[in-house]
Amino acid sequence: MFGPHVRELICWGARTPPQQAGLAFTNWSLTKLVEHLAAAHRVEASTETVLQVLRTAGVRWQATKTWKASRDPQFRERMDRILDLYDQAATGLLEGGRVVCVDEFGPLNLQPRPGRGWFPSRRPARLRATFNRYGGVRHMIAALDPASGQLFYRFRDRKRWQEFLAFLRQLRRRFPTGRLYIVCDNFSPHRKAEVTTWCAGHDVELVFTPTHASWLNGIECEFTALRYFTLDGSDYPSHTAQESAIAGYVRWANKHARPKRHFAPESKIRRPDHLPKVA
Repeated sequence: MFGPHVRELICWGARTPPQQAGLAFTNWSLTKLVEHLAAAHRVEASTETVLQVLRTAGVRWQATKTWKASRDPQFRERMDRILDLYDQAATGLLEGGRVVCVDEFGPLNLQPRPGRGWFPSRRPARLRATFNRYGGVRHMIAALDPASGQLFYRFRDRKRWQEFLAFLRQLRRRFPTGRLYIVCDNFSPHRKAEVTTWCAGHDVELVFTPTHASWLNGIECEFTALRYFTLDGSDYPSHTAQESAIAGYVRWANKHARPKRHFAPESKIRRPDHLPKVA
């Protein structure tokens, strides 16, 4: 049985990139890690023992992820503005106003998409391979109403300012009174003069997320779930079938929707000392 010092040494070795340890590869396998621990630290253990030590310590084999820091000079002001709107919407302090998170989802093309499922051992489901895709693409523009947790959407062939403005008009008809605060990213059609002019005349305020900070838009989490439950593991024969599946999921999600009461309540982004450049 290993003591705490050796256990920490095993975890430290696993978290250290092999090249940093002077080895000629970029990723560990359990076998290579065991050999390195024995050679460099005189820790003799089986692969199963090392695996159990890592699991107990909460060290898991995970894929690396990318992250792009925001260098927006107005990052703090924009982030605080959006968080304040979310908090006011959750507490009913907007005086008749409504916050709506809007974004485009897509492009939606016709292709087999990898996914996960429960299958007999060594007999996973197979999807066709494709090299050419002639079905064209579609785009989904959608909105999340945090006050109800419900989604609204439209499918379109393109995602120009005309489609965005038409969607804003539909949202204005759905919520006819009070100011509409539209949280959206900095996609150029969102800033088109025709769009901003219409918004100014219809009590609609576009609240832009900081650059490279789309995670501040509440609808992004809904898109993650939509992709997982309707696209992963799919191979739709037509756009009609694909859009029907998405529509069915949205109906289900709206039926089970709950108001979005909190946005990242324990996150470091809410700390006063959080640095904007490392968001």
